Amino acid sequence: MKALITAGGRGTRLRPITYTINKHLFPIANKPMIFHALEKVAKAGIKEVAININEGDKELPAAVGNGKKFGLKITYIEQKGGALGVAHAITNAEKWIGKDDLLYYFGDNIIAGDLEKLIKRFYRDKLDCLLALSKVRDPERFGVPVIKGNRITEVQEKPQNPKSDFAVTGIYFYRPVILEATKNIKPSARGEYEISDAHTYLIKKGYKVGYEEITGWWKDTGKPEDLLEGNSLILGSLQGMDLPFKKLESDWHLEGAIKVGKGTKFKGKVVIRGPVIIGENCVIENACVEPYTALGDNVTVKGTEISHSIVCEGTQILECGVRIVDSLMGRNSMIKAEDHTLPHGHKLVIGDNAQVEL
Repeated sequence: MKALITAGGRGTRLRPITYTINKHLFPIANKPMIFHALEKVAKAGIKEVAININEGDKELPAAVGNGKKFGLKITYIEQKGGALGVAHAITNAEKWIGKDDLLYYFGDNIIAGDLEKLIKRFYRDKLDCLLALSKVRDPERFGVPVIKGNRITEVQEKPQNPKSDFAVTGIYFYRPVILEATKNIKPSARGEYEISDAHTYLIKKGYKVGYEEITGWWKDTGKPEDLLEGNSLILGSLQGMDLPFKKLESDWHLEGAIKVGKGTKFKGKVVIRGPVIIGENCVIENACVEPYTALGDNVTVKGTEISHSIVCEGTQILECGVRIVDSLMGRNSMIKAEDHTLPHGHKLVIGDNAQVEL
């Protein structure tokens, strides 16, 4: 079995963050999102991986590399003609897939469990296609299976009136017959080759399509709040304290699961309530970092409380005088109190699609 991982698209729902960073490289628990997918694939014993990328994308291959650090052999396949749908990405990779079985994995999916159970089910029941399902509050955002008895009879893409509360997650297992399906469907009304149509094709042609509900949690990180929730879910698995300090100062109050990188310094009164992850060479001074917060490398937090947020590398948060919550901050940002400069007042430099609460 080979694995094809998606890392294309433009991440429009995550702008302005995705104007300057590929969505799949945005850090979740201080690790590029796609790294979580690659680690799951490697743990399942799959060795050959292709990553579907946008035409001309140099950023993602530079960040991920040849796969050696994951124990994988990685090939990059540009999606010719632009983003024509996730089914098209399979057709586009036909030569690389060959006659091998395929795990198709959306690179922006975050899951708790391992893939081994799903792979065993796929082979044990001699399936042509296995869909991983998860119950969700808003199935209309996803591909939704129509289930009768214990069989899937159809998969509808983003239906206005979903016929079940299951979403088809971005994790699929296929025999090579999937290429027959992706090459025999037509573009949808939005001009894309829908993977739901490929699954419906397989069902109607009599191929053996099964499903398995994912246990634990699954997150599709399509919106800013999804990134925060995915970050929280990963941080929730942290245990104990991993600190670079030889001794703890009396002015520090540390509780819960906390991971701190090399070179990071705590100064003055510091409160850290885990689960929290802090990168390397950070400075936390007279500050409070509260649960489900991830601070990247070279971040400074001074005189501020921050909770349930993701702060990318190089960002400085200085004497804000307000509590920061539920926030995403891109690389090398600067957040500081308005009375640090004259004239007083809230000074904003805001790009397209920004969100600010004052």
